[in-house]
Amino acid sequence: MRVALYVLLGFFSGSVMYSRLLPLHLCGIDIVAASDDGNPGTANVFKHAGVGLGVCCLLLDMGKGFLPVYLARRALAIDALPFAAVIAAPVAGHAFSPFLKGEGGKAIAASFGALLALLPHSYAVFVLAVYYLFFSLVVIIRPNHRRSIVTYGLFCATMLCMGASPGVSLGCMLISLIVIDRHLHARLAARRAAAQTD
Repeated sequence: MRVALYVLLGFFSGSVMYSRLLPLHLCGIDIVAASDDGNPGTANVFKHAGVGLGVCCLLLDMGKGFLPVYLARRALAIDALPFAAVIAAPVAGHAFSPFLKGEGGKAIAASFGALLALLPHSYAVFVLAVYYLFFSLVVIIRPNHRRSIVTYGLFCATMLCMGASPGVSLGCMLISLIVIDRHLHARLAARRAAAQTD
């Protein structure tokens, strides 16, 4: 029962789309309409609403992933398999927000926040960060959606191979599947839009 409550808390927390709400109400900018990919995420806030608001939205998007997982970690057994749903809940909330009729963002910032809350029990957030840096600075993968898909795919495989606790391993896998799904969905939507304009 307590697990279900924390899952609901995490999903609701993740579903609040700060990166759309703040630019819309503070700057009059609809990030979804203004951006090329229609993603209500922090990268588009930086691009269309400036660095200051971008940083604010980044912290809020990470925070909405961090806080519910952190609170649950203090009350529940992090090693248990059901904790995987707690880890993935805020990421799922961001990706499939009921406030956007089941649509949402790509959930990168929310996933980093959720993983950050696992410290010091799990260092999964550093594994994800290293892959992102490696494919951004060393072996550069473009475009961005391809980089994210490769990064989360390898992150998932690494966490499963590292022998982390069942709850953390499954949670990392669920996060990876959600983020990869959203990137593939966004790519297909962009292709459909391009086909309609041709």
